[in-house]
Amino acid sequence: MIIAEIGTAHSASFEKAKQLIDAAANAGADAVKFQWVYADELLHPETGTVDLPCGSIRLYDRFKQLEVTPDFFANTLAYAHKKQLQFICSPFGVRSLRELIAIHPDAVKIASPELNHFPLLKALADYRTVQKALGDELLPIIVSSGVSKLRDIESALDIIGKENVTLLHCITSYPAPESEYNVRLVQTLHDIFGVPCGISDHSLDPALVPACAAACGSVMTEKHITLSKETDGLDDAVALDGEQFSHMVHALHQCKASIARYGKKRGSARILKELRSQYGRKKVADVLGTGVKTLATSERENYGRTNRSLHFMRAMKAGEALAEHDIAILRTEKILTPGISPEYFETILNARLAHDVQAGAGVQWKDLVRI
Repeated sequence: MIIAEIGTAHSASFEKAKQLIDAAANAGADAVKFQWVYADELLHPETGTVDLPCGSIRLYDRFKQLEVTPDFFANTLAYAHKKQLQFICSPFGVRSLRELIAIHPDAVKIASPELNHFPLLKALADYRTVQKALGDELLPIIVSSGVSKLRDIESALDIIGKENVTLLHCITSYPAPESEYNVRLVQTLHDIFGVPCGISDHSLDPALVPACAAACGSVMTEKHITLSKETDGLDDAVALDGEQFSHMVHALHQCKASIARYGKKRGSARILKELRSQYGRKKVADVLGTGVKTLATSERENYGRTNRSLHFMRAMKAGEALAEHDIAILRTEKILTPGISPEYFETILNARLAHDVQAGAGVQWKDLVRI
C-alpha cells in the first residue's frame, strides 16, 4: 500500500483538500491520510513558535487555524472514495478519535508522538473490543514508531493488540537524513513484534528510502504530498509534489514487479543492485543501516519532547490539589520542559503541589506532595 500523507496541508480548505486528493490519485497512491487536529489535544498555548513562509506564529495558534468540523472529514472521506482511494486519518486525543470512528475510516493511524498517549490507545483498544464482541471486522490500525524505543512500541502494542495492525518504521525529524534511516529495521521490527511492517519516510529523496524498504520486506509506504513546497503547510517543505510522488510510485511498482518475478531474495538483491548503481554503494549501505533499533541522531533531542508527557494547564500555587482539568497529556515541542509519563495521569490526581508552578510546565515528581 502507498499512502499519500496529506496531513494538514489542506489549510482548512475543502477545495484544497480535494486538489490534494486528486494529486494523490493522479500520482498512483492507494490511500490518503489526514490529521484530525484539535490544538488543545496537542499542545499547551505557550509551547513556542514555528517559522513559516508567512512569518513566525505560535505553534498552538497554527494548529487552531487547522481545526475543521467533522463534516469536513466526512466529505473528504467521501471524495477519497469517489477517487478510489482509501481514507486514513490520525487522531490526537480521545475526542478526535471518537469523531473519527463515527465517520468509519478505512484505517486509523497512530502517529509516532502518540505512541505513549495511553488514554488514546486504550480508547482505541476498547472500540476494537466492542467490534470483536459484535463479530465485526476489526478496524485496521497503522502505528508509526519514530522517536521511540523498543519498549515504547511494545507498550503500545500491548494495549491495542496486534490483530490487523501494521507497524511503520519512521524517523521523527523534518527532513530526516536518508543516511540515518536504518531501513533494515523494517525486517527487525517484523521479526520482533510479528506484525506486517512498512516505512513512513520524511526524507527528501522521492525513492531511495522507500525502495530500500521494499527490498527489506516493507508492505506499506507513507510519504507526505503537497501541491507546492513553497506554501505554508507545516510539512510542505519536506513533502513530495505530484511529479515526485509519481516517481516514487513508479519506483515502488518496479520493486514489486522484481520481487514478483524473481522471488523475495533474488528480487530484493536486484533492487539493491540497481539502487547502488544510482546512488553509490556507501549511500545505500548507510540507508540500510544495521537493523538495530536505536534513536536516530537527528531525533535524539526530540525524545521526550515530541512524545507525550504531563503538563500543567494553568499556573498554580503551593498546596493546591490537582484536579483532572489542571493537567493534560501533551507534546512538549518547543520551549517547555517535558513532564513525567502519561501513564501516571491518574496516579497524581488529587496530589498537592509542593511549590508554585507555571502554566505549561511539565509535571515533575518533585512538584508534588502525596496525600
